[in-house]
Amino acid sequence: MQTGDGTGSLDRATREFLAARPRLFGIAYRMLGSAVEAEDVVQDTWLRWQNTDRASVREPLAFLTTIATRLSINVAQSARVRRESYVGPWLPEPLDTSLDPQVGAERAEALELAVLFLLEKLNPVERAAYVLREAFDYPYHQVADILETSEGNTRQLVSRARKHLASERKERVDPADHKRLLEVFLAAARTGDLAVLENVLAADVVSYSDGGGMRGASRIPVVGRTHVSKYLVAFAPRFWPPTDTRWVEANGRPAVLISADGDAVALLSVDASPDGIDRIMWMMNPEKLVPYVESLSA
Repeated sequence: MQTGDGTGSLDRATREFLAARPRLFGIAYRMLGSAVEAEDVVQDTWLRWQNTDRASVREPLAFLTTIATRLSINVAQSARVRRESYVGPWLPEPLDTSLDPQVGAERAEALELAVLFLLEKLNPVERAAYVLREAFDYPYHQVADILETSEGNTRQLVSRARKHLASERKERVDPADHKRLLEVFLAAARTGDLAVLENVLAADVVSYSDGGGMRGASRIPVVGRTHVSKYLVAFAPRFWPPTDTRWVEANGRPAVLISADGDAVALLSVDASPDGIDRIMWMMNPEKLVPYVESLSA
């Protein structure tokens, strides 16, 4: 704390930070795909804010956003190295967005699990530029200031990110069709109905299971309508009979929480285009699943 900062100054700093906190978390979560890591970034931002000469800060929100974004870039760079040794596919940590559908953003952009999964393939600076521009509507010149680059380069970063997402993700279906497809898929998966599965899945569908190395979770993606359908039919008799399902919301989309003997074992979510379901995501890693389940009851 700077010498001369009194209680009144700290109270004001606390109010300014708390007002900014939802946005700071929203930026960090979209950058990192992890609520735990995002909370760490927010906490580090608060510590730096406490130890800043705040009298020289004209716009607290802009200052705090800059700190949180740069910290997130640093964390993302180290996380990329860690995730190279991750056992099996890595999927973003789900969030219960039923109470806060935007998670600190003016719009719920870059929040769906499928988008966060694709953003992970961008470098951290591209990701930051895209999140600040597309989810939080920052003008290019302000994004450039935060990233310490030129406005022209910022436009290129956002353009590359948009092109990457467009190349990896087809046109999306509306929320009603999304839920209908998930309902049909769930019923067919539980009964092992091969014909229905082949009808509801897109030709290039990919199934990802994030188990963090746990037994029973596929450690490689399953690719293609035929392979995914047969895979689901093969494990249906072992996986589904002892389970119960519950409809929930994860990252702004319907999802299915799967439990056995009262304990959550998986969160099922899908991404869908007019061609059918083209991405299936099974979150089975307890380190990511348990916090989500606890947030539902909280």
